[in-house]
Amino acid sequence: MDWLTLPDAATQLQVPVTRVRQMVRDRTMLARREGGVLRVPAEFICDGAVVKGLPGLFTVLADAGFTDDEALDWLFREDPSLPGTPMQALIENRGKEVKRRAQALAF
Repeated sequence: MDWLTLPDAATQLQVPVTRVRQMVRDRTMLARREGGVLRVPAEFICDGAVVKGLPGLFTVLADAGFTDDEALDWLFREDPSLPGTPMQALIENRGKEVKRRAQALAF
């Protein structure tokens, strides 16, 4: 998986880096600290925008009790019922399927 620093993500989104930091604080984008540097998965950004449905999915996963790291791991783990990963399904505009699976995890 490719990772972007927050300044790189800001460049791709064409927003100030402070806006990306706010997105991380608001949990509309998840980040992981590696080597002391916050990074976001490059797949979270497509065509200069955050992938559709991603912020809402983060809320569903948090409501299901997932930590940020667990949510990131789940998004990029192969799911034979999709097929592929939940992140791939979101990118392919199959967000409803992904959200249903995330909601089922809460029960």
